[in-house]
Amino acid sequence: MKPWIRYAAALATFVTAAAAAQAAGLVGNTLPPGLPSIEDTSLARPLIGFGAAGPVTRTPVIFIHGNNDTPFPTACNPYGRVQAMAQYFADNGYSTSELWGVGYQGDQCDLAADQTRRSSIAHTNAANVPDLRRFVRAVMDFTGAKRVDIVGHSLGVTLAREWMRQDEVQHMVRRFVAIDGPNHGILNCSPDPANYWQAPAAGGFTPASDVCQELGSPDSPFLRLLNGRNGRNENDGPTRVLVIRNGDASFIYFSVQDGSVAPVPAVDSFGRPTDFSRSASLRGAREIVLTGQGAYDPILRTGHLGILNSPQTWQAAFEFLDDRFRGKDD
Repeated sequence: MKPWIRYAAALATFVTAAAAAQAAGLVGNTLPPGLPSIEDTSLARPLIGFGAAGPVTRTPVIFIHGNNDTPFPTACNPYGRVQAMAQYFADNGYSTSELWGVGYQGDQCDLAADQTRRSSIAHTNAANVPDLRRFVRAVMDFTGAKRVDIVGHSLGVTLAREWMRQDEVQHMVRRFVAIDGPNHGILNCSPDPANYWQAPAAGGFTPASDVCQELGSPDSPFLRLLNGRNGRNENDGPTRVLVIRNGDASFIYFSVQDGSVAPVPAVDSFGRPTDFSRSASLRGAREIVLTGQGAYDPILRTGHLGILNSPQTWQAAFEFLDDRFRGKDD
């Protein structure tokens, strides 16, 4: 059978299954009564997120948004598209009680007073590990699950990886979908005068900022520890990992125009020319490379934000996590 015929047959099977599936309900923007309130360690307010009570037959999925984002749209952030991705899962057979989102940076309304908070300590991986740790434990206790699946976007990828590294809990994460994550750094942190992200109004991503201390170079102490020497820790342990990344444009990795976001030089926080174009890759992980994802960002038309809102990403992540497509090989 020719490859395109096999692809068409597989796609038809998926479409038929999706059409036959009954939506399990609407993914909301609240956490259910009975889930312990968890204080955001940086904001001193309860974590926001979504989830629901009810029977759980599949491995619960925890969705983790990226930096300066939220789990659902808020008055101060029009994105919040992990909720829409979770709704896709619900529409294709998951129960809303199996779909959870954590908001580890609040509603982002605090940024109005100071845009440099975007690159501050409260937005780092290390500062938010305690929030994720307590959220995952609360979801597991609430659902009775012994393991979870994780879908992370951008900073949510390295945040999940850092939590797993710190707590050595790879056995608790069955499968992990890593969407366009800064596993090997970002180009927004350089001292180059053309790097406009350094300006306070653009977030203050200077080499000395807290986020850039973590992610400004593949050789930062944070990333050297996270990835290990020669990348030996990039896909360590029993967790099965799927990377979904951009292959043409993503404003934190590629020095090219990304929708309405102008490019900056591909230079790391130490002032060294650096190729970040494969930053989202993880050694040993299965990988899907997508292009043209800016079409799915309705506001800025960027690939980095569009890939989270992409039907290609949603379908690939769903099939990776759902046992109907992969077989019960756990």
